[in-house]
Amino acid sequence: MNELQNSRFIEISDVGQTFKTAKGSFQALRDIHLTVAKGEFVALIGHSGCGKSTLLNLIAGLTQPTQGTLLCANKEITGPGPERAVVFQNHSLLPWLSCYENIFLGVERVFAATESKAQLKARTEAALALVGLTPATHKRPGEISGGMKQRVGIARALAMEPKVLLMDEPFGALDALTRARLQDELLAIVQKTRSTVVMVTHDVDEAVLLADRIVMMTNGPAATIGEVLPVKLPRPRHRVELAEDRDYVHCRKAVIDFLYTRQGHVEKAA
Repeated sequence: MNELQNSRFIEISDVGQTFKTAKGSFQALRDIHLTVAKGEFVALIGHSGCGKSTLLNLIAGLTQPTQGTLLCANKEITGPGPERAVVFQNHSLLPWLSCYENIFLGVERVFAATESKAQLKARTEAALALVGLTPATHKRPGEISGGMKQRVGIARALAMEPKVLLMDEPFGALDALTRARLQDELLAIVQKTRSTVVMVTHDVDEAVLLADRIVMMTNGPAATIGEVLPVKLPRPRHRVELAEDRDYVHCRKAVIDFLYTRQGHVEKAA
């Protein structure tokens, strides 16, 4: 893959999304233009109803745009595919299967035609080890914490070796300490796997800590990209060291200014 293709690994051109509702047409997104480089971590942030999850679902191929095109690795996105794995806020684990079996199910679906059972087993075990869950191999979702469930979901996604990892507020339902721990783990995993990540978040600090660029969405309906902020903090990143870092504080202030000053009327009207 050449340098131009690497810089435009995901390409979103003139995308709009309109839904038909009982009250008529609802325009969720308009005029979305965005490229994501290979290995880049992009965070989508904005107020509720700004179309963050809608845009993520379009990249995942779970819905089709009413206007424009989306490409991944120079191929049009026309539906879901194993090269794009999704981690939702709800972990979506099958409760009757163990942690190992939940991950193996995804691995088997992607690699069964080309790999042996031993290779599938090795992939599953490696994914569990990557997120530190080897001791929970045989436990079912009902026997582990919320944070551990999310780690299983991340492991399942990574085990399929996707070209793109899509995350829809994966830590939003967790308590602050668990969320911070998983953010740190995600930083380490992305550093190791060099995954391309697009993540929806409502948390300003999470966006600045994790992302290479923060895509800030205007308020809906007919939401679009209001501003894209580069986060030029060196990696690896450590939250304690960043707390008083001048660049970190500047990025955080810029996002807060966009959300609560320039796009703040939604919150005031609530």
